[in-house]
Amino acid sequence: MTERKKYNVAVVGATGAVGKKILETLEKKDFPIENLKLLSSSRSAGTKMKFNGKVYTVEEAKPERFEGIDIALFSAGGSVSKALAHEAVAKGAVVVDNTSAFRMEHGVPLVVPEVNEADIKEHKGIIANPNCSTIQMVAALKPIQDKFDLKRVIVSTYQAVSGAGAEAVEELKDQSQAFLNGEDLTSELLPVKGEDKHYPIAFNALPQIDVFQENGYTFEEMKMINETKKILHTQELSVAATCVRLPFFTSHAESVYIEVGQDNVTVEDLHKLLEEAPGITLMDDPANQVYPTPLDAAGHPDVFVGRIRRDLDQGNGFHMWVVSDNLLKGAAWNSVQIAESLINHNWL
Repeated sequence: MTERKKYNVAVVGATGAVGKKILETLEKKDFPIENLKLLSSSRSAGTKMKFNGKVYTVEEAKPERFEGIDIALFSAGGSVSKALAHEAVAKGAVVVDNTSAFRMEHGVPLVVPEVNEADIKEHKGIIANPNCSTIQMVAALKPIQDKFDLKRVIVSTYQAVSGAGAEAVEELKDQSQAFLNGEDLTSELLPVKGEDKHYPIAFNALPQIDVFQENGYTFEEMKMINETKKILHTQELSVAATCVRLPFFTSHAESVYIEVGQDNVTVEDLHKLLEEAPGITLMDDPANQVYPTPLDAAGHPDVFVGRIRRDLDQGNGFHMWVVSDNLLKGAAWNSVQIAESLINHNWL
């Protein structure tokens, strides 16, 4: 039997929440690694991390670290990606970037493998991983677009605090305990760390994720709108989004309203389609209270769909509930899937 070729892999942002999930995913998938390099900020350099039973020392991310690297998985923030991704490409690596730095850049594929895997082969060294909330939605929409012609999408998201980073998770824990103790709540991070105003997330709902744009939408909402059109290869699709942060730790949930171009589509048609779709788990039996929740999705790589129902006034309109682990399919798992596609199709 021919031995499987192995690759030199770098994980940038290895000590962060997504970086750790990337390492877990590489290990779980038995990714063919010859040499592994763990990179981070100078603050985290020197940290010891274990992978496949071996202890690695995290190094500071610098251009010279990418010598000999075949695949670099970036998850250290947009500023790091902008500073180092092209440096990595110049040294021969293909970059899979998990930030918003290159997503809407012309010529950079924006990829969910179940949806538009073939776009990967057009890469010029950088492939972008979409926003976590976009990934799970387009995974559910793509089969419907292909079969029934998608015309309109309106989404409201209910997003976990882990999407705002480890500090936000800790702030939710601290605020929850303070609230239960009858103490004042201290808010320093959400909805946006760099903004002047901060609101408590514990026992609350924040209708702002990222900064507001001139059109009244937040950057997170515009990411969903623009990325959906790019991934599905249609600028004509009508998309609107409202993104909300809720006080739970893992998995994003979405209420998605769609309108299709074909007439006489039934809920049963959508059930059958999504049952057969790659990466989708259908949980939809309202008579027995079966539908996905964030806790159901946590720790699983699939996108879960339920509560599919026809709109009462719009014959070609349907509502659905879409849930997925934002750190797995929404980030690490999707990134590693892209890396697998690069290898399996000889697109490196």
